[in-house]
Amino acid sequence: MAALLCALCLVLATSLVPCRAGHSARALQEGMLYPRESPSRELKELSGIWSFRADWSQQRDAGFAEQWYKQPLRQSGPVMDMPVPASFNEITQDPRLRGYVGWVWYEKEVLPPGRWLRKEDGTRVVLRMGSVHYYAIVWVNGVQVTEHEGGHLPFEAEISRLLQDAPGKPCRITIVVNNTLSPHTLPPGTIQYMDDDSMYPKGYFVQNTRFDFFNYAGIHRPVLLYTTPPAYIDDITVTTGVDGNVGLIRYLVSIRGSAHYSLNLTLHDADGVTVATGDGPDGQLKVPNPILWWPYLMHERPGYLYSLKVTLSATVDGRVSEDSYTQPVGIRTIRVVDTQFLINGKPFYFHGVNKHEDSDIRGKGLDWPLVLKDFNLLRWLGANSFRTSHYPYAEEIMELCDAYGIVVIDECPAVGMKDSKNFGNKSLQHHLVVMEELIRRDKNRPSVVMWSVANEPASDLRPAGYYCRTVIGHTKSVDPTRPVTYVSNANYARDQGAPYVDVICVNSYFSWYHDPGHLEVIRLQLSTRLDNWYDTHRKPIIQSEYGADTIAGFHADPPLMFSEEYQSALLKEYHAVLDQKRKKYVIGELIWNFADFMTEQGTTRVLGNKKGIFTRQRQPKASAFVLKERYWKLANESSCLTPAKYDDVCLP
Repeated sequence: MAALLCALCLVLATSLVPCRAGHSARALQEGMLYPRESPSRELKELSGIWSFRADWSQQRDAGFAEQWYKQPLRQSGPVMDMPVPASFNEITQDPRLRGYVGWVWYEKEVLPPGRWLRKEDGTRVVLRMGSVHYYAIVWVNGVQVTEHEGGHLPFEAEISRLLQDAPGKPCRITIVVNNTLSPHTLPPGTIQYMDDDSMYPKGYFVQNTRFDFFNYAGIHRPVLLYTTPPAYIDDITVTTGVDGNVGLIRYLVSIRGSAHYSLNLTLHDADGVTVATGDGPDGQLKVPNPILWWPYLMHERPGYLYSLKVTLSATVDGRVSEDSYTQPVGIRTIRVVDTQFLINGKPFYFHGVNKHEDSDIRGKGLDWPLVLKDFNLLRWLGANSFRTSHYPYAEEIMELCDAYGIVVIDECPAVGMKDSKNFGNKSLQHHLVVMEELIRRDKNRPSVVMWSVANEPASDLRPAGYYCRTVIGHTKSVDPTRPVTYVSNANYARDQGAPYVDVICVNSYFSWYHDPGHLEVIRLQLSTRLDNWYDTHRKPIIQSEYGADTIAGFHADPPLMFSEEYQSALLKEYHAVLDQKRKKYVIGELIWNFADFMTEQGTTRVLGNKKGIFTRQRQPKASAFVLKERYWKLANESSCLTPAKYDDVCLP
């Protein structure tokens, strides 16, 4: 019924926006542990080739009207092969599919192991989607099991009974995806119909957005099946602290499937040695002389992780049910004090990058070679941090940040909020759910040191004050252990949300979007702007974006816009000011951008945004060497570590 209602939304509304049936809100009542194998849990990866079909009907509703999910997708009409994970926009040579807006259908048949299907064992089988952009409805063997609004975050559904009712038969998984954006989605957008029959075909429309990256769509992250026993560990929440020479790990464990159980917890160090034990669902472990989780370049053992093994023994229908799950734990503290950002009581200066999950073939699909290449480039640069601009990145990336000691500002997909319609109650309620989903996913990650609730919202609009205060307040109530920010490009005196953040993040593009070509004005303009922000709000500041578009291989002397020389010169002008202000109230600088990335086509974009210090193929521009020299100098000043110290050290 929910699927039909969403299809009716497409038929009756004036846009192609999917409706929301409330599954996201209900999902928050349950945990969302990252799938890990254990003696009681198995995983089956479903990445690979899926059947795919776009709905080309005028209202994009043929799939619902004809109920494509009730039979194998290939029986509904022509299908093509589509890799998962990947963005469907980049895979074919069809220009219509690259810019397609509406519903697309995916399907895969998989044969679960027979041992999963024995009813007497009570094994739970869960279907998990890492990220589907933007709106998804999921069927198993023609039965709807879940739906989800919003890309970038995981969702799942238990499908045990459906599989057990058809033993020995393939499990047919159907996922329909809609990439339409409305004024109330995150990110927002609008559908514009072109009614001039002399210029456009009948029914012609375009998707308008106000964010500067391509609206890639599809199944972007792994889809998998995993199992748990009938009584299982549903969620684990870990917070850490330090009292003198003792590390404190506070834990809260949620159990489902039985009210009669016992819990044992064992904390191991990186060598597997037991350092603390506990029992019960709520408690605290004490670790004498702990090895703290330090950011990369601040300690000889960055990214140090303990392993918290939680073991459950429960009774279900007179039978014993056992489960175990291992949660990585990094012991560290975070505080914002006056004009300092403290990690483990030591001032931390963010010198890093903004990134995009953007590859030239897979779009935003998880790509392991690209991921590892990027982490090695971060190490080469001497970067200690990045912001997940402008949406949550894959859990696999976050796992590496924990292990490598890369500090993360974790940002939700609230980008392009430029209209008063984006600050209404409908948008607000969805925004609160998204922040809950993000915190549920990343709450235990030591690498995540701050939440960012938006990027460049129109925070000078009147409704923005209440909206920002509510989102920030809700985020703090869900996770009181981390500071909260959002990234602003508004006027310092008119920004309605700045009073509520812990850290001011400011974007500026002097001598690019303002006074283009005039490098000589940067120092005065940047210094004045930073001083105005600080004098008004008296909070630490991060220069969260700055940069210039640069075409690799284009040279000009004297420096001209779009040349490698101009980008390098602009960075140096910014750095001169930041060196003055970081002695006072500036606590970080994040270049825009780590690498070139794809955008919508436009007269100001030549095959995408070219502000990267690396090309989209990850080759360095001249600015990368400027930044490398600076970042290693900053690291040396704060930590007495040099590039040579790490030359022969592989990442953990």
